[in-house]
Amino acid sequence: MRTPVIQAVEATGKTWDDPSEDALHDLLADMNLTWRFVVVNRLDAEPAGQHYIQVYLDDDLSYQVEYREGGPDRHFRARVPRDRGMFSVEPVAEVVQDWAAGRPGWREALPWTPWSPA
Repeated sequence: MRTPVIQAVEATGKTWDDPSEDALHDLLADMNLTWRFVVVNRLDAEPAGQHYIQVYLDDDLSYQVEYREGGPDRHFRARVPRDRGMFSVEPVAEVVQDWAAGRPGWREALPWTPWSPA
């Protein structure tokens, strides 16, 4: 059995090892105001537990997206507003799918700023 490289975790606690792009899209599309987040961890990077991208659904149905690549100096976030009043996960799903697949361009897709606890 192969060791998973990517693991997605839903707000319910359910995990998905090496989810397909469609599965990642569906996990994000299924978020709601009760089950608000999905975290996708990269299991093959060191230090362990410090390489992930996560999405949180805000009350106004906008998204907070964060990624981390190691220590706290490599932790960034971006806000993705609701698209013209409609609930649309597409831009967020594309970034998460590209991150998980290791494709270039996902960093340029959103206006990332350094994360701070404030």
